[in-house]
Amino acid sequence: MGLKVKKIFVSIKNRTKRTMIDGSECSDGIEVNNDPKISKLEKIVTRMSFMELAKATSHFSQDHEIGKGMLGKVYKALVPNGWNVAIKRLNASENLEEEFVSEITILRSLRHQNLVPLIGFCVERDGRLLVYKYMPNGNLHEWLHTTDDKAKLLDFPLRVKIAVGVAKALAWLHDGGNFHVVHSNISTQSILLDENFDPKISNFWEATLERQNDMDSSMCLLPLVDSLDFTSYKKDVYRFGVVLLELLTRKESYQLSCSSLNLSSSSFASTLDVDKVLLGQGFDAMILQLLELASNCMKFIPNQRPTMLQVYLTVAAISRIHDQTGDPEIQLQVE
Repeated sequence: MGLKVKKIFVSIKNRTKRTMIDGSECSDGIEVNNDPKISKLEKIVTRMSFMELAKATSHFSQDHEIGKGMLGKVYKALVPNGWNVAIKRLNASENLEEEFVSEITILRSLRHQNLVPLIGFCVERDGRLLVYKYMPNGNLHEWLHTTDDKAKLLDFPLRVKIAVGVAKALAWLHDGGNFHVVHSNISTQSILLDENFDPKISNFWEATLERQNDMDSSMCLLPLVDSLDFTSYKKDVYRFGVVLLELLTRKESYQLSCSSLNLSSSSFASTLDVDKVLLGQGFDAMILQLLELASNCMKFIPNQRPTMLQVYLTVAAISRIHDQTGDPEIQLQVE
């Protein structure tokens, strides 16, 4: 699994032009930001027209708003080529340049079926916008924690499918061959769901990339470290354990910390705290196995936690027992 970089070059002959979403160009009459970081970003992702994005969202009206996160509001829009997109408009009152660059660099440089597709970006004066493929089923947190009726639609096979996809993506990020990335902020809010409930990880604004010998550091805009220590990777493992417990129990993440649950004991590895809609459906033995895996991921001492590859292989093997996934890459034996 190698690093795949797709470069989309934007014309720079007329520095007042922007690429439209349908591939054409228009002049918006706004002075272009000559920040060298922005010039580098233009080499890996399409820079889009602010005017077109504003028009597609009725000037970012509340009618188009579909969410609000730590970095800003998210709007749904239908663009001229027929795509539904999600436009994240970063809070102008905060200095979010590093977060903006990190999200773009990761999502346009590292391609995986379980990472949210980034279509483009826009920079206008102090404004920063990110344009993603629209995920019609929103984020996992909404499905688990808004209403009981909504959560009931997430049956056990579907929850396991989501867990497998997230674990697979994190294992790939940690050890993808010629790159190593730590997400650092995985949660049910950062896991988006497409029309088939396939999970897509987003929110890479705290991600860290390990420097590689053959890497062109001049083109990399992420924070680079010479070597990621094992505790960095194990932070992602811990957070995945929290996500897995949320899937099984529907408890909020703040209720599932080591300080509030004695996960080192076997008392938690029972069906007492499991979402009642999952029980009695023939999956109880698998649920206990997943509870044990979550407990291992959340061990207090980092070096006692498994690697994400081990986690992925384990959760995939558990799901294969009941044919919850047809992933051809799954190996049943974890070494």
